[in-house]
Amino acid sequence: MYKFFVSLFLFFFFKSFSQTTAIKDSIYLLNGQMVSETVIDTLLGAVTIVNPEKPEKKIHYELDDIYMVSYKNGYRRYYYSQDSLKNNWFTRNEMWYFMKGERDARKGFKARGALIGSGIAGLIGGMSGTFFGPVLPYGYLALVGLPKVRIRANTISNPVYVDSDSYILGYERNARSKRRIQSIIGGTVGLAIGYGLYGLLHNYYPEEVNFGFNKK
Repeated sequence: MYKFFVSLFLFFFFKSFSQTTAIKDSIYLLNGQMVSETVIDTLLGAVTIVNPEKPEKKIHYELDDIYMVSYKNGYRRYYYSQDSLKNNWFTRNEMWYFMKGERDARKGFKARGALIGSGIAGLIGGMSGTFFGPVLPYGYLALVGLPKVRIRANTISNPVYVDSDSYILGYERNARSKRRIQSIIGGTVGLAIGYGLYGLLHNYYPEEVNFGFNKK
């Protein structure tokens, strides 16, 4: 009998807990992110929620940055519409796939090649000891977005999405952005290490190699 009452209590407790905490409004942003939180206001050109990390503060999302708000009661409010005057070239359906592509790339695409390549370029540039050292890593940054983005199957949330050109465009856009960010990080770190190594080792460089500074 005791186990029965304990089981019954736990059943109703978790049921009521899930109903009060799991169901929230969903805000779909045009950058592919989805925010799950209760909407408290939609006035003054923004959708407002309470900051979950700092309840005393609020977060405002401008309407131009929102695709849709899906309320917990099932109602959906769309803020995105196709409008060439706003540079909104996609239809609503195409934009949905575009956002899915951005989100999948953000979660699954790893720009390790850009990080390593720019790091090596920065290291070589820094070890030259010249004022032109940054040309290598930041020249690499300018070119890193050109190679074709390879969409790996394990990063796709739904195989059907790859049939949409707008999904591929969204994926590639975010992937190239991640390449540039990783290239900046790798190039800067490599450059700093390269200049540090130059300061320590340049006196041991071969005499016939002129890196721009006279030996002491």
